[in-house]
Amino acid sequence: MSVLTRDEKGRAGRRSAPAGAPPARRGWWTSRRRDQLAGLLFIAPQMVGSVLFVLIPLGLVFWYSLHEWNVLADTFEFVGAENYRSMADDPNLPSVLRVTALFSIGLVAFNLSLALLLAVLLNQRLRGTIVFRTLFFSPVVVSLVAWTIVWGFLLQDNGGVNGALGAVGVDGPNWLRGDGTALLSVVVVQVVKNVGLNMVLFLAALQGVPAELYEAARVEGASAWTRFRRITMPMISPTILLTSIITVVGSLQVFAQIAVLTQGGPGTSTTVLVYYLYQRAFQFHQFGYGATLSVLLFLIVLVLTVVQWRMRRRWVFHEQ
Repeated sequence: MSVLTRDEKGRAGRRSAPAGAPPARRGWWTSRRRDQLAGLLFIAPQMVGSVLFVLIPLGLVFWYSLHEWNVLADTFEFVGAENYRSMADDPNLPSVLRVTALFSIGLVAFNLSLALLLAVLLNQRLRGTIVFRTLFFSPVVVSLVAWTIVWGFLLQDNGGVNGALGAVGVDGPNWLRGDGTALLSVVVVQVVKNVGLNMVLFLAALQGVPAELYEAARVEGASAWTRFRRITMPMISPTILLTSIITVVGSLQVFAQIAVLTQGGPGTSTTVLVYYLYQRAFQFHQFGYGATLSVLLFLIVLVLTVVQWRMRRRWVFHEQ
């Protein structure tokens, strides 16, 4: 018994239709519409989450920035651009932005360079590399607050770090209370916490570089530095772009480390923009001005991300 396919059945049905009969109408519920509905259902959870937890909060933050909201007095008054004028005249904001820039630059530079160095070293076929990979990645899965509290004890004047330095005859400073060491200490704590994530990303990219390229370079007499600069860096440049964007955005959103370790001190030497926003909104109850600072933070993150994305064609190998 012969089995006809769907197209053959359709052609046979058209041939058997009487002459002069109107063409059969296709139903509304076609396979194309079924596929479209299936695709919409697959992306629906992500779209609903983006609308509820990203787009609507962004709109509300901008709306709140146009108001003065006093929770204690239960008032919500429209003030227009008054909060933005206050932000432009804020004497503390230049110092906060300077600290934020120093913190972000230090964190991004140390994190990416150390992660790339560790990835190159652990990409070698040596004994014990799996143990070291696990060791460097394990801080990523540790609770952020627990990690920060432990480092707070270690960095005290009589903590573990100064105890280790004292064992070799070095008198260590009070790391979290010195103007020159507090910001550096927070950067180091954050780098050690998250360097494993970028290390794993770099390691995956390094393992995807074809070995034939290195073999050809060795035959030509290229040195290890030349192979790294001419082969490794261009081939992993897309991953460098990804990690740089992630690290820059993350550096501008650091809050728990500052709140637990230094509370923005000493003075304002570690008061980054996110912590300053928290102080104005939740300590001084200036929610309208806090929302204005949130808009400023959003614009900074947006501009930096767009700049990095637009510059990718100049140095990302696959985009050239």
